[in-house]
Amino acid sequence: MNDSKRIPVGIVGASGYGGVQLVRLLLDHPHVEIVYVGGKSSAGKPYAELYPHVGHRFNPTVEDVDVDVIASRCEVVFLGLPNGLACDLAPSLIAKGCKVLDLSADYRFQDLETYTMWYKKERSDRDLASQAVYGLPELYRSEIRESSLIGCPGCYCTTSLLAIAPLLKQGLIVPETAIIDAKSGTSGGGRKAKIGMLLSEADSSLGAYNVAGAHRHTPEIEQVCSDLAGHDIRIQFTPHLIPMVRGILATVYATLRDPGLVREDLLTIYNAFYRSSPFVQVLGSGVYPQTKWAVGTNLCYIGVAVDPRTDRVIVMSALDNLIKGQSGQAVQDLNIMMGWEETLGLPQLAFYP
Repeated sequence: MNDSKRIPVGIVGASGYGGVQLVRLLLDHPHVEIVYVGGKSSAGKPYAELYPHVGHRFNPTVEDVDVDVIASRCEVVFLGLPNGLACDLAPSLIAKGCKVLDLSADYRFQDLETYTMWYKKERSDRDLASQAVYGLPELYRSEIRESSLIGCPGCYCTTSLLAIAPLLKQGLIVPETAIIDAKSGTSGGGRKAKIGMLLSEADSSLGAYNVAGAHRHTPEIEQVCSDLAGHDIRIQFTPHLIPMVRGILATVYATLRDPGLVREDLLTIYNAFYRSSPFVQVLGSGVYPQTKWAVGTNLCYIGVAVDPRTDRVIVMSALDNLIKGQSGQAVQDLNIMMGWEETLGLPQLAFYP
């Protein structure tokens, strides 16, 4: 790939939070040009009418979703659509030669029966879905490099999996003891969130939701955890809504197989596991991540502790749910697919405080 060439990209579903994050990141990316933005409800509107703060740099008219038009202009297409819609577009886009990065759940599952059970959508693209790669670069970088269809992970999944992956891959924990307690800002509900996800409803309050395996990210987390462990496992996952706009923090608890392991042992293992992962920052002994450090960046901060009283390891991870947990990760996947530097066009330092 000639890095001096700007490749034409399109964004379908550009009116949502994921879409506007993609616009911001791709406008600053040195090797791409946004040539199409599309949406159903927003078609015909100037983009700056939806997001006035970007109008001084970017104000195309949002277009209808037309696969032929998209494919004629774009080499790469980002699909930022609600679950169940991307799978109606991706087969035609792939057939017409586009690379597709899907930000919904449609291409995250190896088993479409599991997808259908959780998302209530019957699928006719089984062959294509079997070729999709789960877009978590820290675990599947080589597969992403060779793929034309990426199912980009969700924010809860990314935070949780980056925290637990070294423990499962190295066989350090008893898998069935793993518990993931995660807390997300309200932007995770999208721009058309349900009432309970609005900040005015969530402010000055903290609560769990979709408890006892009822959250749709549970089977996605379990799929990757089973792959890492080498056998089917179940994970206890509980999400919470916290009264802030951006950011997500996951805390993982699990029983160590070897109770003699101490924190320094685990930090050595984590640093080795993520030594080639520029967006994972393993913190030093006694330092634990805060969401503010990650907001606006594509970074994931990880802190590790061991409780010798209970023989448990405790791992905390924090990231921006809209960047590393969504659009930034999609751009990271694009960089890998195109053979570019993985960090290209992605922020690595938060606007602080």
